[in-house]
Amino acid sequence: MKAIMYHYVSPKDENFPGLYRLDFEDFKRQLDFFEKEYGFIEKKDFIESVNNGKTCKGVILTFDDGLRCHYDYVYKELIRRNLWGIFYIPTLPFTRSKILDVHRIHILISKVESKKIYNYLDDEKIYNLFDNNKLHEFEKYTYHKQKDNEYTLIIKRILNYFISYEHREYVIDKLFKKFIDKKINTDIFYLSIDNLIEMKNNGMIIGNHSVSHKVLSKLSYEEQQIEINSSYNFLTKKLGSLNFKTFCFPYGGFLSFNEDTEKILLLEKFHCAFNVESRDITEIDLKMKVLKLPRYDCNEFKFGETSKN
Repeated sequence: MKAIMYHYVSPKDENFPGLYRLDFEDFKRQLDFFEKEYGFIEKKDFIESVNNGKTCKGVILTFDDGLRCHYDYVYKELIRRNLWGIFYIPTLPFTRSKILDVHRIHILISKVESKKIYNYLDDEKIYNLFDNNKLHEFEKYTYHKQKDNEYTLIIKRILNYFISYEHREYVIDKLFKKFIDKKINTDIFYLSIDNLIEMKNNGMIIGNHSVSHKVLSKLSYEEQQIEINSSYNFLTKKLGSLNFKTFCFPYGGFLSFNEDTEKILLLEKFHCAFNVESRDITEIDLKMKVLKLPRYDCNEFKFGETSKN
């Protein structure tokens, strides 16, 4: 039983050149590969597996971050093939009409030489704004599977993990003002509520991906409750009942959440949650670790290598 994780999936996108993405043609080739090698798990069988703790053979497709390409390309291809997927949605773009900080970092790195960004952060003495809690662990255990250059890795660690959340949005605002020449419209970057309603009505599972896609382990118990519950409440208000309650940890990896996160998910009666851990889902996971199920990245399989536009 394999869960596969996707992010950007599209043909070449002139609106966002330089973003790492899985080309849409490769996505279709990978679906063909999965069908031939493993088969796909029916939605009802996956839900039954979560409920009864018994695995079944095949692949589950999951898509993070509520990106517009998930409607324009992914969803339509799944419908064409009579498949389904789980789409994990952060809700802040709907309530603030602003691109999430995690995606603004992607956009910055795609448009600006990483050494220039690093030098700017260094000149601004950004290290004075670091949150020193777990700093060594974040440096040691994050982004080691990615193929980015040295400066890009440093920037991603600084802006996603090291910097205090008290200061991060302000710093990224300054970076955008200096390096990006225009405001990016959330309507062309993210799914709309109408998209989500259509997808839900046509068999897709809509899952919770927090409000603002922060590293939950950096937050207090109360802050994590707000991130998880406010996002879920927003989705149910807009989409109606979500009969299968599922969550996906922002960033993923065991450093991205903690015991508080699991306590909240258990208290709020989530059926399952996905981590990032490259292995199959076992019966032990379903019976004992259903709130931190493993997922593979799509690039670990044939046709899954991402590339820049």
